[in-house]
Amino acid sequence: MGVAACLSDIYERHRSRKKLKKKNQLQTVEIRVKMDCEGCERRVRKSVEGMKGVSSVDVDPKKSKLTVVGYVDPDKVLHRVQHRTGKKAEKWPYVPYDVVDHPYVPGVYDKKAPPGFVRNTVDPESMTLARASSTEIKYTTAFSDENPTGCIVM
Repeated sequence: MGVAACLSDIYERHRSRKKLKKKNQLQTVEIRVKMDCEGCERRVRKSVEGMKGVSSVDVDPKKSKLTVVGYVDPDKVLHRVQHRTGKKAEKWPYVPYDVVDHPYVPGVYDKKAPPGFVRNTVDPESMTLARASSTEIKYTTAFSDENPTGCIVM
């Protein structure tokens, strides 16, 4: 019984290592792909519908947006769209303009963005343009109506 139990334990450990494979979580992947016609829309949709783990596919040709929901890897979806359609695809670079503090800063504002969206950037250069310096804040709050110790002239 000693040898058989030992071999059984080794076999179970080896088998359990294979099962510890990392599983994908449910994700929403948004991709920007230029679509000119219904044929392009159909080709983009069919490129990801057959993927393992895909729950739903939504194509919005007016925004040039592909939304995939499922247990998938975002990089694999992006690569598959590029490979199957032959089109340039990128991750969705836009966020609603309500989310951004200063949506019309040159680094954030994009004329190609769909209505109500701005570019999602964490560029330090654009962030310095968007933020006021401490002296500017000091002077603007000095003349504010909400400041009880503000200037009486106002």
